[in-house]
Amino acid sequence: MIREPLATDQAVTTRRRPLALLAVAAMTGVLLAAVWWGWAQAEPAVPVDRLRIAEVVRGDIVRDVQAPGRLVAAVSPTLYAPAAGTVVLATQAGDTVRAGQVLARIESPELAAERAREAATLGQLEAELGRQGITARQQQLAAEREADEAQLALRAAERDRQRSAEACAAGVVAQVDCLRLADAVDAGRIRGAHATRRLDLVAADGEFERRSLQQRLARQRALLDEVARRLDALSVRAPVDARIGSIAVADRAAVAAHAPLMTVVDLSRLEVELQVPEAAAADLVPDLPVALRIGTDDVAGRLVAVAPEVKAGQVLVRVRFDGAQPAGLRQNQRLSGRIVLEQRAGVLVLPRGPFVDAQGGHSAWVLAGEHADLRRIRLGVLGVSAVEVAEGLRAGEQVVIAGTEHFPRDATRVLVRP
Repeated sequence: MIREPLATDQAVTTRRRPLALLAVAAMTGVLLAAVWWGWAQAEPAVPVDRLRIAEVVRGDIVRDVQAPGRLVAAVSPTLYAPAAGTVVLATQAGDTVRAGQVLARIESPELAAERAREAATLGQLEAELGRQGITARQQQLAAEREADEAQLALRAAERDRQRSAEACAAGVVAQVDCLRLADAVDAGRIRGAHATRRLDLVAADGEFERRSLQQRLARQRALLDEVARRLDALSVRAPVDARIGSIAVADRAAVAAHAPLMTVVDLSRLEVELQVPEAAAADLVPDLPVALRIGTDDVAGRLVAVAPEVKAGQVLVRVRFDGAQPAGLRQNQRLSGRIVLEQRAGVLVLPRGPFVDAQGGHSAWVLAGEHADLRRIRLGVLGVSAVEVAEGLRAGEQVVIAGTEHFPRDATRVLVRP
């Protein structure tokens, strides 16, 4: 008979082994620390095909500014309505006109009525001047007659006194009558003197009135001439030989005084208007050389004016052609210009790249064998395509000018893999 195996089973008690577990954990930590230390000590590496490398060379550099622009007329005035009225156009947009040619007329009944009033006033003043001359002559004649009569009365009184002189001396005539005769002579002299002075005053008064009326007449003639000038200005004429650019009003339309009518463009005198970034405008001064690119042609120009204001981050500058103006140019034709700010010869030069902005121009990555080292430098003139190296680099050294964004941020030495 087989017995149950339960009688042979024995209870076994299991014990934990803490020392073995701690040993395993310690070994794991050591391995992790070793891996981290190896990773920390590993040198960062960047493939060379991600970089753009250039050599420092000695050459010439030009600091310039590239700017787009367009051709504009040096003379392109806008013509305005000289007075309110109805405009009658005599030309159309695109017509070629000569200096002095009538381009439009303004019909102004108010100005015509004003001229009629001023002309009537002038006629009235001319008549008044003529009448004043007659009146002055009459007063002068009356004063002359009074002076002549005073002279006649004086001579009569003197004759009477002379006839009675012997009788008065002999006492035949009463003393009172003798004194009366002497008084009559004195009175005649006084009347004659007053008559002479009055004649002078009448002549002076007549001359004063005549001159006053002549001044009023001259003023009125000036007013009439001004109205005539304004009437003549109603015929809007071309200031120069030009072409009609644009017309701002319709024919037979009512316009207000000083309203724009049209623009004329003198295509024989074109200039270039460039848009320069605000940051570069501080270095712009008149007379700087400018290289213009019109289509496939290169034309020399010279800076003549810089606008005093900034619009949308741009500063407008005017450029005039050096020498004769090229043929076949059109108003508003697009072009590009390169303004030469500074030129230097025989300096260390590097092609311009993102490293200028990435390191702020204060440092650069220089290749030394298989490594690229970060080095302090100082840049000089910054051109559009090249920069001048003032300090920190030598001719023949290789510099990473693009691709430094792949380098670790805090690294100072990087392995460059082929």
